[in-house]
Amino acid sequence: MSLAVVHSRALVGMQAPAVTVEVHLSGGLPALSIVGLPETEVKEAKDRVRSALINSQFEFPARRITVNLAPADLPKEGGRFDLPIALGILAASGQIPRDRLAEFEFVGELALSGELRAIRGALNTALATRRAARTLTVPGDNAAEAALAGSATVLGARHLLEVTAHVNAGPALERIAALEDKEPGAPAPDLRDVRGQHQARRALEIAAAGGHSLLMIGPPGAGKTMLASRLPGILPPMTNDEAIESAAIHSLIRGFQVAEWRRRPFRAPHHTASAVALVGGGSHPRPGEISLAHQGVLFLDELPEFDRSVLEVLREPLESGSITISRAARQADFPARFQLIAAMNPCPCGYYGDSSGRCQCTPDRVRGYRARISGPLLDRIDMHIELPAVARDVLLASQGEGEASAPVRGRVQEARERQHARQATVNHALGNAELDLVCRLDAGARALVEQAMARLGLSARAYHRILKVARTIADLAGAHNIQSAHVAEAIQYRTLDRATEA
Repeated sequence: MSLAVVHSRALVGMQAPAVTVEVHLSGGLPALSIVGLPETEVKEAKDRVRSALINSQFEFPARRITVNLAPADLPKEGGRFDLPIALGILAASGQIPRDRLAEFEFVGELALSGELRAIRGALNTALATRRAARTLTVPGDNAAEAALAGSATVLGARHLLEVTAHVNAGPALERIAALEDKEPGAPAPDLRDVRGQHQARRALEIAAAGGHSLLMIGPPGAGKTMLASRLPGILPPMTNDEAIESAAIHSLIRGFQVAEWRRRPFRAPHHTASAVALVGGGSHPRPGEISLAHQGVLFLDELPEFDRSVLEVLREPLESGSITISRAARQADFPARFQLIAAMNPCPCGYYGDSSGRCQCTPDRVRGYRARISGPLLDRIDMHIELPAVARDVLLASQGEGEASAPVRGRVQEARERQHARQATVNHALGNAELDLVCRLDAGARALVEQAMARLGLSARAYHRILKVARTIADLAGAHNIQSAHVAEAIQYRTLDRATEA
């Protein structure tokens, strides 16, 4: 029988659905046709496969070859089907045994020489193969990434000949050991490097402890970018589940670098980024910056310089922690539970309120500049703080005076442990029903919140943000209940609300 079946995997969003590669040889003029909704890259596989087989000293059958990629209604893209198509042709023509193929799944792009090239989504594929209880064979450059799937059986190969030798019961491919216990890579920048800015450091600690979003407003050189880049260094270490989620998203774009394992992502897109670049998209939906920052930090510098329509797409992911990208023919869901840190100048020139008199911006220009950020988006940012310019004597002081990241990370870890013991999530992600249970206020704290709402005209969302931040401040202090001092400090982190009231 001149029919062979090889198992493989497609890539659709975060999922790697099973694909059966059926290869049939029949009489007629020599030809190779690929059916099953293949994209251009898959159709071009016939030329790569033919050259790879010939250059690997195999016989390319001079018969009519039909390759069916099932299911037929699932779009297939990329060069990942080169290897299973080549093996299917060899099995159908009797050059390798068919019976051993059933226990394997194969993905990989072939060079014309028969060498295997890396593909996208190797980790996602390995996770799906693990559930199917098969052995996955991937290009050698993807082997370490695929092994992050833990208990999955992963084989790495550099050349088509290595794969065929393994299937022929010749020299076996080496099983790649799981790397899930690998320590994180290089440490993040240390908070010790920040000079002065004690209130901002305190706000950053609170943001880290509760997973809160933060907007920093200050003149050029105040340290906004430096502070933001040090947030990953005070966040708790990633769990294995969090690390796999993050790695699987990065695997969809360019392949995941194992050196980045368990390192919190820090994404800082330029303000010229489009909405698609930020949230993801394309005819074949791929993740954007908000998903690449999943379980990490998304830093938006010069926030008012972003196109307003681009910023508005952040509103729903900030609430839901996920993004759904819908196109006419397909839909994909990507996780997007990121921590937003934004920075902006107080005015177009950056020196509004500076005692040197450098600022020439009129009040109308200042209002217009700040109005580029919509009220609904500001409402969704938990904390707003103002950073003053760093004093000259502080800037010229000797290094190492500030507190390092390690003790701050310890306090953040303790606060998060209290939160997970109480509600199984960070305070930023509390729902309205949970707020009523874990954010109960005493009479003094309630009166303070009511007074702030009346004076500042706070929305219900801003009120909930204050409660969540106050709960985090109480957790850092080790307090069981939210007290008036915690609420008062939380209100101080609504700078733009106070500016509106003024």
